[in-house]
Amino acid sequence: MSQWLALVIAMIAVCAVVLSVVVLRTRRITEDDDPSETPDVIEYMVMMIGVVYAIVLGLAIAGVWEGRSGAQADVLAEAQALHEVSARVQVYPADVRDRIRADVTAYAEFVSDKEWPYMKKHGELSPKGTELLDTIRRDVAQYDPKSDLGAQAYQPLVDEVAAVDQARASRGQSAGATMPGMVWFGLITGALVTVGLIFTLQIRRSPKELLLAGLFSALIAFLLFLIWDMDAPFGGGLSVSADAIKDLVLRR
Repeated sequence: MSQWLALVIAMIAVCAVVLSVVVLRTRRITEDDDPSETPDVIEYMVMMIGVVYAIVLGLAIAGVWEGRSGAQADVLAEAQALHEVSARVQVYPADVRDRIRADVTAYAEFVSDKEWPYMKKHGELSPKGTELLDTIRRDVAQYDPKSDLGAQAYQPLVDEVAAVDQARASRGQSAGATMPGMVWFGLITGALVTVGLIFTLQIRRSPKELLLAGLFSALIAFLLFLIWDMDAPFGGGLSVSADAIKDLVLRR
């Protein structure tokens, strides 16, 4: 059974149980029952629905913001590791040093100029970027240091390349949208229900009421748009940029 089918069955079952209980209870009400002695259930339901939906919206915004912050941290870690590779090869012979630095520059230029648009379009890392990183790893790992200073720098260089690979893999996991479809179903359905409750309160055409209803609806739409925009850390208007890689690798 799929999750969507289970969700639909659960929602229908809950509604059926609640409506059945209400109908049965209504039939058992006696003539001397005074409904004015009980609080207005509409106001209670409106308040609870608003509170619950506000909590759900807050959790969704916090989740996508945390995902964006994590993606930004991955980019910074990748840029810092690339910078360390370029800096630590200073002790290598000139030909080896220049070759590894050229590999790092080629990788950084491709990532910042070509892979960022690729991630935005396809939601994943590009194969070309993986090939360029493999070139860096191969040139670093296959060199046999002849001096003591070069031997001391070899293992830290290998570790920095591994750090680049790890940060790149984390960046790839954040390349696409992260919010499940079921969460979006709940957010959109909750927005429709919350905005629809305006009509249960018998809103009138006074300028104040119309202004408040419009602002409330616009706020809900803005928050949903904010969640959608930050859902893909590398694809929206508030997307993570490649400035860290450009600043730490290409401009030094």
